[in-house]
Amino acid sequence: MASDVVMPRLSDSMEEGTILKWLVSEGDEVTRGQEIVEIETDKANMTYESDTDGTLIEFVAQEGDTLPIGEVIARIGEAGEAPTKSDVKGKTEAEGGDEGSSQEPEAEAEEARTETATEERAEAATEERAEAATEEREETREREEPTPAAPPAGGDGDGRIKASPVARRMASELGVELARLEGSGPGGRIVKADVEAAAKGDGAPEAPEREEAPEVERAPVGRAEAGAKGEAEVHELTRLQQTVSRRMAESKATAPDFALTLDVDMSRAVELRARLKAVADPAPSFNDMVVKAAAAGLREHPRVNGAYRDGKWELYPAINVGVAVAAEEALVVPTIFDADRKSLGEIGRQARELIGKVRDRKITPPEVSGGTFTVSNLGMYGIEHFTAIINPPQAGLLTVGALEKRPAVDERGRVVARDQMTLTLVCDHRILYGADGAKFLARVRELLEQPLALAL
Repeated sequence: MASDVVMPRLSDSMEEGTILKWLVSEGDEVTRGQEIVEIETDKANMTYESDTDGTLIEFVAQEGDTLPIGEVIARIGEAGEAPTKSDVKGKTEAEGGDEGSSQEPEAEAEEARTETATEERAEAATEERAEAATEEREETREREEPTPAAPPAGGDGDGRIKASPVARRMASELGVELARLEGSGPGGRIVKADVEAAAKGDGAPEAPEREEAPEVERAPVGRAEAGAKGEAEVHELTRLQQTVSRRMAESKATAPDFALTLDVDMSRAVELRARLKAVADPAPSFNDMVVKAAAAGLREHPRVNGAYRDGKWELYPAINVGVAVAAEEALVVPTIFDADRKSLGEIGRQARELIGKVRDRKITPPEVSGGTFTVSNLGMYGIEHFTAIINPPQAGLLTVGALEKRPAVDERGRVVARDQMTLTLVCDHRILYGADGAKFLARVRELLEQPLALAL
């Protein structure tokens, strides 16, 4: 009997996932551990592996479908096994005993066809009743609510086609273009009857042609009505962008933050890296040194490695430093676990590997989870110093500015050029006070200005 493949939980905060691409086809043989589908989660895109051997007999969810955790997305069974409805029939017959075992093959086939047709008619009737009930609820709601300005035919005003789920499915099966239909349902909603009429060519009128820019091929992009600003290109947020937006808004609205800034003399760190280049290729970066120094400082100042939750402080024994990475149209923060226990070389190698995975879109949810502190560096863009939004519920975030030569006064009172860098610690004032943050930041500067301890 076929086994269900359900939408898996791929991260601790995942509630639903989107099927991006099936990596196998219906009828293909699959083995346990074989990658079968690429799924977009709230943290990253990742592939899901089959947990059983068999033949993929049916796709229940199509590419682009978004389903909650636990919903069936496919079925795997034996070669030649029929899809869902036949599975149900076989189960019913088995439960009914072996009375039909003496039937002729032709009679069994005819009975199967009859039962399948009956089930399909019942399913269609159920869908029609559900659709009618939905439309009735919408019509009632629309009568109770003020009538808004009428959107373009078949649309709901935000670039999406306004159609019932059954109408969408039928349009896909019959090759009918929803965008060219004018809905007869409440508020111009396209319903099943409109699609059927359009497929026969004798019913639903087509929406009038509108002069507009060529339709963008990518699904998340649409067009807003032209106004004084011109015709806007509307981009739907990906699940990752939605998560980042929600978390940053939550942090900014709830965390009373403040920032502490100081300059670091990186002259000896520059000399150390030049020596490391002679023995290691590639050598650890200056950002790797900052991560190592921050990890050591977090071990000595545990409250900076904590979080404020529900009126309490949480102090974590593990020091997991996240490194902010600019991905394509998103910000991803992979985690270097137990950074205080890793050597500078190990941190450098792991950081390069994680950054590569982010940019190749191969990062996995476990690799972007569990962070207790974050380091964000915009120095490569020439930014001297900046503040950032704390990654909730962490207590703080360290930003790194550009490493450049600046005038400084030496021990003899002379103005000389020194390699300097500005660090800014953004603190959640509910758990970190000014003195707490200042002590931690001073320790990080001390380690970077005497960097031999980082190489031990």
